[in-house]
Amino acid sequence: MKIIRFQDASGSTHFGNTHDDGSVTLLSGELFGKLTDTGTKASVAKLLAPIEPRDIICIGLNYRKHAAEGGQAIPEWPVVFMKNGGTLQNPGDPIILPRQLKSDAVDYECELAVVIGKECYNVSREDALKYVLGYTCANDVSARDWQMKYGGTQWCRGKTFATFCPLGPCIVTPDEITNPNALPIRTVLNGEVMQDWNTNDMIFDVPTLIEFLSGSTKLLPGTVILTGTPHGVGGARKPPVFLQPGDTVTIEIEGIGTLTNPVIAEASKDA
Repeated sequence: MKIIRFQDASGSTHFGNTHDDGSVTLLSGELFGKLTDTGTKASVAKLLAPIEPRDIICIGLNYRKHAAEGGQAIPEWPVVFMKNGGTLQNPGDPIILPRQLKSDAVDYECELAVVIGKECYNVSREDALKYVLGYTCANDVSARDWQMKYGGTQWCRGKTFATFCPLGPCIVTPDEITNPNALPIRTVLNGEVMQDWNTNDMIFDVPTLIEFLSGSTKLLPGTVILTGTPHGVGGARKPPVFLQPGDTVTIEIEGIGTLTNPVIAEASKDA
């Protein structure tokens, strides 16, 4: 099932099932319980991020070639940081470049996002995927200057500006993606392919991440895990390629779909 969250013409929010022909049928029930396809055709006025995350847990330096392009050693343990809920952005809505806390080094990062579907605590690697509701595309938008220079040695400041976590277009359930570590993934910026690799390059695969993150820790339903990005980020290019007003950035993952966002500058407080 490909689950979307959307608004109808009246502004009411629903969950729907997207079919191969592009049609959508309404779902009834609970996202973290049982969803049933009603068969009733739905009209989508606005596509929303497929989930409002309970928590957003992110993994850094989790692709071998990405670590290499930054001259970083392969980490012994997963590198963990967080984004807050205010980073969430819908498909089609803009990524906003910070101007109040100004950044001139905002980067794209295509990522596979894992949505936890039930409480997850001290889960083994062997059982980890039983706790997954599904998978979606994410863009771990990153202000590299705030991440590396001005963030007090922590990454969260550069990762947590408003709109810095677009998600979508849908949550694909595990019956359709049996191996999350065999998915082509890429970023397209203004029509040019910038990242083009495969989730099989992860240092810590999805079951290992769930085992690690749930160790002595409760992952609650609605937790979203961003699993890292492959090589080709703008900050590692020579010269660097950072997002600019007027850009369009698309994240693509095979079996899930495309997540596209335009880029604009934050309005001034006096505007």
